[in-house]
Amino acid sequence: MKTNLFAVPRPALFNQYQLHTKNIEVAKGTLLPMSVIGHGKPVLLLHAYGMDAREFLPFILPLLGHYTFYLPHLRGFGAAKDIELSEFDFLRQYADDLHVAIEQICLARNIDALPVAAISMGAQVMWAYFSRYGSARVSRYLNIDQSPAIHNQPDWQGGLFGTRQREVFAVFHEVVNMTLPYIQLESFTHLPFALKRRVTDVERQFSLLSVNRKRSKAIVQILTHQNDHRLVFYDHRIWQHKMRCLQAYLNLEYDFRAVIEKVTIPVVNLIGGRSQLYDAKWQQQVTQMLPSATEIVLPHSGHAVPMDEPIGFYKALKGFLENEL
Repeated sequence: MKTNLFAVPRPALFNQYQLHTKNIEVAKGTLLPMSVIGHGKPVLLLHAYGMDAREFLPFILPLLGHYTFYLPHLRGFGAAKDIELSEFDFLRQYADDLHVAIEQICLARNIDALPVAAISMGAQVMWAYFSRYGSARVSRYLNIDQSPAIHNQPDWQGGLFGTRQREVFAVFHEVVNMTLPYIQLESFTHLPFALKRRVTDVERQFSLLSVNRKRSKAIVQILTHQNDHRLVFYDHRIWQHKMRCLQAYLNLEYDFRAVIEKVTIPVVNLIGGRSQLYDAKWQQQVTQMLPSATEIVLPHSGHAVPMDEPIGFYKALKGFLENEL
């Protein structure tokens, strides 16, 4: 008998606080890990660039008695860190993987659609998903600090890093070009020391731009600091994948504004009021462009909303899900 990966056991036999990570076949021979926890209505959460899907756990633990959370690990990150991309357009591949995951959840749970919340790169994946597959399988959507268009254009200055885009993209181009000759190396430890320092410094600066609160910046500094001795032995498992994603961000258009008017489901646009990655004023324009959208602005939060405003993020997620009932 074929096992149903997403079937939810009866409560008497199920510890709702136990995390299960299961594999789903998203392509022939490719199994994508998905963590599942909770008991109740199904909800899907999509993580950010460089993030592990299980980092959502502190925010969803109080909700596990009412919802089952499905946390897919996107290729190259988290539990899927050893799964490589087979396409340069990683957003398209992620959207295709997500389509398979959503279809399997809906089939297993006998539902037509489920609510989805996604942050940063995960939210960009959702814009790509809506572009390719529509919104019929998504009942509501929580978009967390993400514009549908990455690159600034004459009619759009709300892209990644806003007015600083050219400056920051120049740094990204530099580090991508520096790492290309070494992209096939098996280990980060084999890179020249100066290059390892440059890569980790750029990653630290990106993380610092993602937060606004002083306490968040202090945490980022502690978590990302690598003295010379530690850096020599630092095994950065996902550096190649991050560089490939960054290269695609820099070279592909990634403009999903055309799909906005077709996303007719209820959308909550959760905005970091002091986001340095996506200007809040341009994100508010996206709210106005969506057919059925409301917005929540956390005025003191940067782009990394869960880190800068953990209570505000939890309340926004809880309210989003309660409105689904």
